[in-house]
Parts: sequence; structure tokens; C-alpha cells
Amino acid sequence: MIAGWMPHLQAGDFALTTKTVNQKAWFLVLPVLLIVALNAIIPLMTVVNYSVQDTFSPGVFFFEGTKWYRDVLSSPRFHGALGRQFLYTAIILAIEIPLGVLVALAMPRKGPWVSVCLVLMALPLLIPWNVVGAMWNIFALPDIGLLGYGLNWLGFDYNYTQQPVAAWMTVVLMDVWHWTSLVVLLAFAGLSSIPDAYYQAAKIDGASAFAVFRYIQLPKMKRVLIIALLLRFMDSFMVYTEPFVLTGGGPGNSTTFLSIDLVKAAIGEFNLGIAAAMSILYFLMTLLVCWVFYTAMMRGEES
Repeated sequence: MIAGWMPHLQAGDFALTTKTVNQKAWFLVLPVLLIVALNAIIPLMTVVNYSVQDTFSPGVFFFEGTKWYRDVLSSPRFHGALGRQFLYTAIILAIEIPLGVLVALAMPRKGPWVSVCLVLMALPLLIPWNVVGAMWNIFALPDIGLLGYGLNWLGFDYNYTQQPVAAWMTVVLMDVWHWTSLVVLLAFAGLSSIPDAYYQAAKIDGASAFAVFRYIQLPKMKRVLIIALLLRFMDSFMVYTEPFVLTGGGPGNSTTFLSIDLVKAAIGEFNLGIAAAMSILYFLMTLLVCWVFYTAMMRGEES
């Protein structure tokens, strides 16, 4: 019956199955685009304007072209802050991603303890950044802080206000404590999406725990781990509040990351041209590294 019906179809009959595209949905997106323009594009254009001009009084500007960009790129101060920023980001990612996956693997996926573990994991993320810095500032004080006093009592010479290595260790520990939970929650979401049939098949085949992780759990977590890597890279590369409240960029310039150095140039020294040029370069570097990283990861996903 179907074979006898098919020859009677005309070419124009297939037009009836074509979906009509409704462009009116763009009007729903328009408010979001306007908000983004007000909160991102207009301030960005203001910074671009300051990055090519110099000013000595309100309303008096002098065009400088690319002078501030050349000064920033040739500045040893900028190179030092950029190197510390990349080192800090590399250390953070190397610790938090594996640690977050290990904690997620150790968490129960069924029963009443699941909710308890999720709430405990989410608690550090609810604390404001400046409060985290203030907490760790008190916690790590060498005389009265639990961490500082305990390490000195055990025989370690620890004083993050005077020792660059101790300051770095404290800043890294603070970030790991604050943000590893984000990786844990994302990895746990990936693990929760794995059907039980995969584990049953692995058990029947006699697969080891490492084989289950390598061939079942890790592939299922790959997408969420890409998101975790991107989020943690952007956050750690733009970190400011926590280390500034904790160390103020010291001792010396040992924890003066790129964001702290930028604020010092803009507010502390009121060098708006240098600060604006540094902001644009900072933004472009973050955007470029995120794009390269995401492209490489997604290319590996497709292959």
C-alpha cells in the first residue's frame, strides 16, 4: 500500500514538511544583549580610550597612540607579574583538578549521605572572596593563627608575612580550600550520569578499579572536566581579592599577581594610561588562552 502511494507524491508536497523559522525569538534576547552592552562593551571602550591617551587634568587629554602598550610590554615589572600569574595558575590547576576528581570518586552516589556530602562541598563556595582572605589571614598568622602557630610549634619556621615561600604556600592552600569544591561538584555530576549497566558489565568482565576509571568514569567526566578546567583557569588567572586581602601582594612583590599589579598602577599610582593598556593586554591574553585551550580540548573530544 505504501509502495502504491509513494509515486503519487509530487515534488511540491515536500514543502509542507518544511519548518517555519520564527525570528521573533531574537526580541527575547535583545534585553540580555543591551545589559551585556552596558556592563561590558561600554566600560571596555572606555578602557581602550584611556589606553591610547594621557591626561593631566579633567577634560584634558593627549593622544599617545601605542606608547602605553610599548611601555607595558617592555616593562620587567609586567613580565614578573605575568610570570607569577602563570605559575600560580599552573599550580592551582595541577592540584585542584586531580584532587577534585579523587574526592568526587570517594563520595557516595546513593543514600542519605549524598545530600550531606554535597552540602559540605558547597559550603566554601558560598563564602565571599574577601571573607575568605580575611579568614585565612587570621588562620595563618604565625603568633595566634591555628595554622601558623601549629606549624611553628611543630618546628617549622613559618611566617607568611616575611617569607615568600610561606606566602605562596598559604595563598595556594587558600585557593585549594576555596575552589576545589567546584571541581568536586562538576565531577560528581559527571559520575552521577553514568548508568549502572556500565558498572555491572565491568563487574561481569572482571575489570579492575583503574580500568573502570579509565574506560568508564573518565570518558563520562571529560566534558565536565573541560568546563572545570576553563572555569578554574579563568578564575585563577584573574584572582585578586583573596591574595590581596591575605598578603597585599607581599612580602615584597612575591605574590603580586597581574591583577594586583594592575590595581596598584591604576589606584595606587594613578597611572591610568599604563593601567588601561595593561587591562587590554590582560583581557586579550585571557581570551586567547581560553580559546586555544578550549579548541584543543574539543578537538581531542571530536577525535
